[in-house]
Amino acid sequence: MPSTAHFLIVPLCTALFLLFLHKWRRRRRLAPTRPPPSPPRLPVVGNLHQLGSLPHRSLQQLSRRHGPLMLLHFGSVPVAVASSASAAREIMKDQDLIFSNRPALSIPGRLLYGNRDVAFAPYGEYWRQMRSVCVLHLLSGKRIQSYRRVREEETSLMVARIAQLSPSTVDLTEMLASLACDVVCRAALGRKYGAASKFKAAFEEFVRLLGAAPLWEYIPWLRWTRRFDGVDAMVVRVAGAFNEFLESVIREHRVGERRERDGGGLDFVDILLDLQRENQGGSPVDDDTIKAIIMDMFAAGSDTTYTALEWAMTELIRNPSTMKALQHEVREAGGSKVDIDEQDLDKMPYLKAVLKEALRLHAPVPLLVPRELTRDTKVLGYDVACGTRVMINAWAIGRDPSLWEDPEEFRPERFLETSVDFRGLHFEFIPFGAGRRGCPGVAFAVAVDELALAKLVHRFDFGLPDGAKMEELDVSESSGLTIHRKFPLLVVATPHH
Repeated sequence: MPSTAHFLIVPLCTALFLLFLHKWRRRRRLAPTRPPPSPPRLPVVGNLHQLGSLPHRSLQQLSRRHGPLMLLHFGSVPVAVASSASAAREIMKDQDLIFSNRPALSIPGRLLYGNRDVAFAPYGEYWRQMRSVCVLHLLSGKRIQSYRRVREEETSLMVARIAQLSPSTVDLTEMLASLACDVVCRAALGRKYGAASKFKAAFEEFVRLLGAAPLWEYIPWLRWTRRFDGVDAMVVRVAGAFNEFLESVIREHRVGERRERDGGGLDFVDILLDLQRENQGGSPVDDDTIKAIIMDMFAAGSDTTYTALEWAMTELIRNPSTMKALQHEVREAGGSKVDIDEQDLDKMPYLKAVLKEALRLHAPVPLLVPRELTRDTKVLGYDVACGTRVMINAWAIGRDPSLWEDPEEFRPERFLETSVDFRGLHFEFIPFGAGRRGCPGVAFAVAVDELALAKLVHRFDFGLPDGAKMEELDVSESSGLTIHRKFPLLVVATPHH
């Protein structure tokens, strides 16, 4: 007669077989049959050691050896890196939906109220509602046009400050950063705040933290080091400072008088509070959402805006013949006017080409904001697994010699001969991203950049301090999410008569 053990053998074997089958199928799903090429990696850290201080440049070099789509490992995190227009098109257009999620990053999550903003929010219903709020209510063409007076006043104030300092050396980086911050302050918050310098310092820390990538973000068992590396303390301090400031702004808007009932002159906080009141009970626009969206607007509307201007002026100073051609166009269009206004910009195609060329060479956020794949798929014929993080090297694509003739040269003329634009339809030129997760504030930023650039070259001739040669101007880059000049742009600005 069979023992009890014999009766257990069949179910036990069946259970073991099913477990093996499950693990085998899961392994096949997580380890694609034809993954993208990968550089060799080290134990534990993976490929993190290959990023260096300027990841966009390091990844460009790796892509030249391993191809336009690579699979890297940052610690335990698989990361697909796209470095070609064709790979970007597949990710941001052909398969945009499944590449539209954001990875859960702890630092942005804590700075942005659990990712209640638009840039870092996970893909889903909340994100769709908030993006719709931004596109329809905050960043529509009509709304951007309503801030024309703000742009014209603030750019004129900047020009006046520079003129007062002439012939002394001017920190143009500081001037452009203040301009961008003041424009966003007035558009988003309704006015410039007295503690501007304190606000600016806190904002610089905020941007640095958004781009921080501590080891414990990629190697979970190193999370205990957070107590000693100072990052947590900085996050707490910066988040607390901004929360206190934004709380006071919201209180001020709730009790203050409305400036214009028809909405024409309302700032972003007014508009968001209106939406909150109109949808009481069922609205996702709570106070934390308002604060998170305002922080988004500062990061996108201030930091990247002045970065584009800073690099445009850098390249113009390094290329005197291009500067002269631009000054000729702007001064001709301005005629006898003392001050350029936005109406004149339509007569300046070369100015628009200069700005495009600066953005091609110096994408403000060179690796864009990372995405996360929500199901298994193929890209360029390679298998990429669900959960893979995705980085798109917009900086490398803008310098791809297969797409651009003499890609390292600053030649605005190339944009006079093509319809290629940066609004997400041409994947060889994506400084603001594309698809669902493309930047919704492009028009806001470009309106400031074009006017500021026109006024600067209209009003001044530029040189370098101590008679330094233009061609020797340092173009070293800083590190971080947004790539600024490593050193401030110091110039001598001589008023043109």
